[in-house]
Amino acid sequence: MKLTSYTDYSLRTLMYLALNRDELVTIQDIADAHQIAKNHLTKVVHHLGLLGLIETVRGRHGGLRLGMEPEDINIGEVVRNTENDFHIAECFGNENGGCIYSSSCALKGVLSRASNAFLAVLDDVTLDTLITPASSPTRKRAAQKAVPVQFRTLARKAEA
Repeated sequence: MKLTSYTDYSLRTLMYLALNRDELVTIQDIADAHQIAKNHLTKVVHHLGLLGLIETVRGRHGGLRLGMEPEDINIGEVVRNTENDFHIAECFGNENGGCIYSSSCALKGVLSRASNAFLAVLDDVTLDTLITPASSPTRKRAAQKAVPVQFRTLARKAEA
């Protein structure tokens, strides 16, 4: 599964605002820091504002700031509110997706569980966890919960 650039920019924006809590930040500041198009970032900021995750201050000396404390911003919820499609295979989109295996296939269920597991991991993470130095107790607890990804490869039969 790959997150959209919209979600990526949303997370980067929140992290930037969390790391710069003592000042108002402009969209241009964030765009410059991440080399993101300002127009695209404006849409992201608007959406984050509608979600209550950030506040906008109008006026000559206006800008952006977090609308909540970093420890109250759940990354799983951010991803759910910024991603538009969690259908990681064609068969998720409709009844059977035209798949010839739909009557006996377990793949949809397996992929659904994998998607739910992905979101469950993100549900255990807050914005505060993402911006806290690696040596802090908060970050160490998050690292202890992490499970390393293991990949298995299928052994090829040796050809004679």
